[in-house]
Amino acid sequence: MKKVVGTFLLAFLAWHTSSAQTNQKMDKFIDQLMAKMTVEEKIGQLNLVTGGEATTGTTVSTDVESKIRNGQIGGIFSMSTPAKIRKTQEIAIKQSRLKIPIIFGMDVIHGYRTVFPIPLGLAATWDMNLIQQSARIAAEEATADGINWAFSPMVDISRDPRWGRISEGAGEDTYLSSRVAEAIVHGFQGDNLAAYNTMMACVKHFALYGAAEGGRDYNSTDMSLHRMYNEYLPPYKAALDAGAGSIMTSFNDINGVPASANKWLMTDVLRKQWGFKGLVVTDYTAVNELTAHGLGDLQQVSALSLNAGVDMDMVGEGFLTTLKKSLDAGKVKIADIDRACRFVLEAKYKLGLFDDPYRYCDEKRAKTVIGSAANHAKAREIAAKSFVLLKNENQVLPLKKTGTVAVIGPLANSGPNMPGTWSVSAELDKTASLVDGMKAVLGNKVNILTHLGSNLLEDPIYPKPRNHVRPYHSTRFPKRRRDHCRCPESCPTIRRRCGRTW
Repeated sequence: MKKVVGTFLLAFLAWHTSSAQTNQKMDKFIDQLMAKMTVEEKIGQLNLVTGGEATTGTTVSTDVESKIRNGQIGGIFSMSTPAKIRKTQEIAIKQSRLKIPIIFGMDVIHGYRTVFPIPLGLAATWDMNLIQQSARIAAEEATADGINWAFSPMVDISRDPRWGRISEGAGEDTYLSSRVAEAIVHGFQGDNLAAYNTMMACVKHFALYGAAEGGRDYNSTDMSLHRMYNEYLPPYKAALDAGAGSIMTSFNDINGVPASANKWLMTDVLRKQWGFKGLVVTDYTAVNELTAHGLGDLQQVSALSLNAGVDMDMVGEGFLTTLKKSLDAGKVKIADIDRACRFVLEAKYKLGLFDDPYRYCDEKRAKTVIGSAANHAKAREIAAKSFVLLKNENQVLPLKKTGTVAVIGPLANSGPNMPGTWSVSAELDKTASLVDGMKAVLGNKVNILTHLGSNLLEDPIYPKPRNHVRPYHSTRFPKRRRDHCRCPESCPTIRRRCGRTW
């Protein structure tokens, strides 16, 4: 027994010594780099812009290349393919003064090209090993496409079905959400964050985003500390304890103070109580939207956000355009700019970008890894295990491969809707609809009838192809139109695929 304990202690001491040496090496490297940086270059590292492929807000970044040359961009959100990312990274490495590499992020939520069930569906498997495998495959594919930072997992507890983004998380259960959060972080980051096929996880949205009043997105959250610490905060903590390298702020306020300017949340809880030593990034233009909370103009809210403990400003460029003025006016301290810059640079160091800024730009790997047959097979397995059958009355399932089946609803024959919410990298033009899939499997054995049934929305623009619904839905929807299926009354089986209802 003594030998076993002694061996364990030696292994622990060796690991601790190695980790300490790695941290010392990183600290020394970043100290030397920051000593060369101007204030403007430090602020530039705090600027996360969009590459324009999959924007999630109304703001789109401009003049990106010249800003990279001038050291005014630390990261790019929503850009993919090894060729495009290599070309962009080369601007930073070859044309900027300090040659600091860029970090590339993307919403990798439930798969990349290979799409898995939505997170709520993944949680329904209660199989943490499978969930971790789905994140591992997503990381393999995303990193093969040049991306090294995933804005996932979304761990917000939500108990109000009116909040649409509940689909992006694991639901209402604190314990389940915590375990799912750990699994996804391990899947993304693996054992070595600097490996070419792992990526940094970004836990979101900190905090209490899913508890907004009335299920209204961006709304206020009014909550006691007892409920907060026991029911809503544990999944964030679990993800960070699992090693997540970054965390994203939420849009909502918490007991009257917006999260992205909430020093109690970002510094007292996150840094001091939990000891988090990773990167804090805002959600899309969350700093700018602090003005809607009445906290001041862009310069004022940018200063408030930095002082609260935020490190990186997503897309809004409030940090880039105002922090130097606030520093000169004494509204922010150089120590806080240095703190934020250090966390950004540490993220890049941990990803191995300073050793090899092109480590994620292998076009050969992209061709073999992304959307492979093995990945599709695993997605099919996980999808099958995510099915939740409430009641199989009279043994209706499995359906017999005979007779007539009616498939009714606005999503029944809409392939691009099949990947589900927040699948920004799915290849929608290659996605079969439910009807397509049934015909492929059943052939001529079953007479398949399909009908629109009803509209999802009365908005005439919504059904256009660019909004992921096939054009056959008609170009003009009469108000409150409700079509009824004219399938034969004798049709023994009716399957509905109606999607969300309002």
